[in-house]
Amino acid sequence: MDSIAIISKYYPPNGLSFNILINHSQAVSKKAVEIGKKLNLGEADLSFIGEAALLHDIGIFYTSAPEIGCFGDLPYICHGFRGHNLLWAEGLPKHALVCERHTGTGLTLYDIDSLNGLLPRRPMEPISLTEKIIAYCDKFFSKDPVHYGVERSFDSIVKDLRRFGEEKVKIFEQWHRQFSI
Repeated sequence: MDSIAIISKYYPPNGLSFNILINHSQAVSKKAVEIGKKLNLGEADLSFIGEAALLHDIGIFYTSAPEIGCFGDLPYICHGFRGHNLLWAEGLPKHALVCERHTGTGLTLYDIDSLNGLLPRRPMEPISLTEKIIAYCDKFFSKDPVHYGVERSFDSIVKDLRRFGEEKVKIFEQWHRQFSI
């Protein structure tokens, strides 16, 4: 499967959003595959991790994030479930789940209820090992044009997550113990 070809169907090649998405997703993919190798995952799992990490943010173009070239009408928090719907329609249901479940350390029903109907009411937390690896790796790379490509520190990620509650920090710390390379 060619993840870049799928992205190219929805993003103008060499546009700002395309370049930011590709750079971010390649950094996430590289780190995720390295973790998969450390965990001695098989070739099929490593291949899936690489593909899914490249596609995890495909839904950003639906959102209003002009600083990264996205001029949709939805809040950024919607990119995961919209990417899920897109990948489901592409016939990639496992990739779609990664898309939906990678936001933060996952969105619980409590999180979703606090958004007052903005997202479908279903748990959007990473369940599989692959989903957790990609959600973990995603935290290390910003799509901010000033910072993308630079790996963030553990401490800066924890500081950002803390505003969403200590439970989110605990989840990330557990992932860090399991996945840090």
